[in-house]
Amino acid sequence: MVRAVVLLAAVLALWGRAEAAPAAPGFKVRLLDGKGTVDSRELIGKKVLVLRFQASYCKVCVAESAALAELTARYRPRGVEVLALFVQDTTADVRRFVAAQKATYDVALDPKLAVGNRFGFRGTPYTVVVDQRGEMVARLHGASALRRLPRILDEALARGTRRAR
Repeated sequence: MVRAVVLLAAVLALWGRAEAAPAAPGFKVRLLDGKGTVDSRELIGKKVLVLRFQASYCKVCVAESAALAELTARYRPRGVEVLALFVQDTTADVRRFVAAQKATYDVALDPKLAVGNRFGFRGTPYTVVVDQRGEMVARLHGASALRRLPRILDEALARGTRRAR
């Protein structure tokens, strides 16, 4: 009986730890439009952050650009910051992408994967959601990310609202 109680206590302790999401690494990037920077540390406690690692040469990224813009328009008023980080790309190619796709979300460059590698980047597109506590609550690779994001963002925003009360 004592062994069962000790085992149960150990399982519950591990289970409690498993619920906490890993902390997101801090970063600061200059926006492509030159109108400012994004410092992830300044967003903690204020906004949910969606990091979309993509590239101008990524066909999925091109195909999903309009959906990312729609997601940005829908969630920005609710406290979600969307940032597309273009990896291993040139400024000229990214500017062409932004103009052709009429991107309405913030864009920055990560040409040497300085930020991407810290978030576990494994190819484009790669999407990371950081909640208001600064924890990575989702890491999504591939084309299905944008379909899954509304549920993830709604949950992250609900947790933030409950905590603020």
